[in-house]
Amino acid sequence: MFNKLLIANRGEIAVRIIRACRDLGVQSVAVYSAADVASLHVLLADEAHYIGPAEASESYLNIAAIIDAAKKSGAEAIHPGYGFLSENAAFAAAVTDAGLAWVGPPADTINLVGNKDSARAAMRAAGLPLIPGSSVLSGPEEALSEADRVGYPAIFKPVAGGGGQGMFVVNNRAELIERLDTIGLAKDAFFVERYVSDARHIEVQIVADSFGHCIHLGERECSLQRRHQKILEEAPSSALTDSLRQEVGALATTAAKSIDYTNVGTVEFIFDKQTRQFYFMEINPRIQVEHAITEIITGFDIVRRQIRIAAKEHFNTKQSNIEFYGHSLECRINAEDPENSFMPSPGTIDYYHQPGGPFVRIDSGVAAGSTIPMYYDSLISKLIVYGRTRGDAIRHAKRALAEYKITGIKTTIGLHRQVLENPDFCRGNTSTRFIDDFVS
Repeated sequence: MFNKLLIANRGEIAVRIIRACRDLGVQSVAVYSAADVASLHVLLADEAHYIGPAEASESYLNIAAIIDAAKKSGAEAIHPGYGFLSENAAFAAAVTDAGLAWVGPPADTINLVGNKDSARAAMRAAGLPLIPGSSVLSGPEEALSEADRVGYPAIFKPVAGGGGQGMFVVNNRAELIERLDTIGLAKDAFFVERYVSDARHIEVQIVADSFGHCIHLGERECSLQRRHQKILEEAPSSALTDSLRQEVGALATTAAKSIDYTNVGTVEFIFDKQTRQFYFMEINPRIQVEHAITEIITGFDIVRRQIRIAAKEHFNTKQSNIEFYGHSLECRINAEDPENSFMPSPGTIDYYHQPGGPFVRIDSGVAAGSTIPMYYDSLISKLIVYGRTRGDAIRHAKRALAEYKITGIKTTIGLHRQVLENPDFCRGNTSTRFIDDFVS
């Protein structure tokens, strides 16, 4: 095991990794920008190093500064968290080239899964089901012909990147023609797929060590999204039967094994509600924001396991040993104004009271007096609840949200309270269009 680990991130995920380090007896090293001098992750870490101005490009995206901080601190490993450089193959390679351990899959794997065209080709070879789609489009004419071939509605996706950035849907040929001048096909690589309009977003948590052993920790449902950004997640999915659950778990481990995946990751699928079919979407080679709901229903510390795998420990847990208990929900509490097109709401938190009580967990990176900078993601915290049943989990989430008080900035707390009162949500009748329809 490592003696010291540097966390190349900020906010709640940095705090989460610090706690995992403490459990393992590993010293934690935080890095911070000028905007984060008094941030919670800086206060909680065993030591902290300044890496640059507030702008992410000069701090949390500054590879040289982060590696220099690791060397100065004597850290033996770097954990990238999520966002920022977590899916940057060049960063992963630079870390290992510097003689440090990388907490994540190797650079070659990140390159493979980060390019959606190569990832689709690899999954096709592995026998995973794919939504009808194209290869990389050469220009507007091919975009039109390929969209006509796969059918409308169609979704255009950039080959590189993640988090839903750059994706857009067209319902017919006329809409696509209107968009052709603005989507940048000449400079950005896109492909097109048939858009499954009545769909649910299902993802499976995978864990794989460096010695070929791979299992999954069940599925999460992430259908409640705004502009392809997840808002509320739950585990397990209310849409799946036991046989479908086994099917998607097997697909996820097949995907991971086919590319010799190492460390933790998530295989994401579109589930067509009409045909009851799964379609491979992508593999995220990092810890997910919503990992906590899987931890809650399995009792499995995913972040701690990430670090142990990076330290070359064997992972001997069998698939048959993984048991699932109850239901968990996660509400992402963002500094956004749902009544104003989800505009970011940076500023200082005047008053902060987080809920507690039975079956409630808060993963937060803030406290009273904390500042939410304009430079970074708007996530404040994650409210995670457990229940013996889905209904119990919903009731616990309602109770916790009623206690959650944040003033000084706008948040999504009110939106979550409204969602949890919605009859369709309570019945489990959701899709990836739910939030757009709900707030329209």
